[in-house]
This record gives sequence, structure tokens and C-alpha cells, in this order.
Amino acid sequence: QVQLVESGGGSVQAGGSLNLTCAASRIRIPMCYMAWYRQAPGKQRDLVSSITTGGTASYVDDVKGRFTISQDKRQNAVSLQMNLLKSEEAAVYYCAARTCLSQTYGYWGQGTRVTVSS
Repeated sequence: QVQLVESGGGSVQAGGSLNLTCAASRIRIPMCYMAWYRQAPGKQRDLVSSITTGGTASYVDDVKGRFTISQDKRQNAVSLQMNLLKSEEAAVYYCAARTCLSQTYGYWGQGTRVTVSS
């Protein structure tokens, strides 16, 4: 079973930065997409950013220019550098993986909490 483990969450003030990392292991089939989602209390889990194995990144409009997703194929890791964080971006951030044949993200980490104080 694919295992995804997030790290790097914590508490920052608004305007601050955090770098989240997702380490993937036990990968038996190729994952074509890796992504970061976030879920604030009482809200649905929303996609923040994704990246393909070819390195094509995408972002939701709210984070463009502030967040950067990157991957380290040798380490099987994906990172999300978050700058200029806003208080409303406090949430649990989840790493997700999707196989090349799937239309949905079928593998999830446990999440890492990000707290942003205003």
C-alpha cells in the first residue's frame, strides 16, 4: 500500500512562510500526479496545487505567485513552498497521489496542520 507522509506544518504569522514535504513510499505502480489539498475546519477539502511526473505544475488562483510545488523524483518527495500566508489559509494540508490510469486521487497522507495567526 502506498504510504504518504507529510511534514513541515506549524504555526506562522500572516505573511510568513512554510515549506511542506510529502514523502512517498511503497510505490508499486507509477503515480502520474501528486497534489496538495487543504481542509479548513467546517469546510470541504480543496485542491491547492498539483504536479505531474513531467514537472507540469498547476495552482488554484488564490495561491498563484505565492506557492510553489516541486518534486524530487529520486527521493519520491513532493514539496509545497508557501509564502505570504494568509490567516484564511490555516488548514490541514494533505498530500495526495494519483495513478496514471485513475481519474481521482486514491492515495492520501494523514495531513499536516498549518496555523496562520493574524
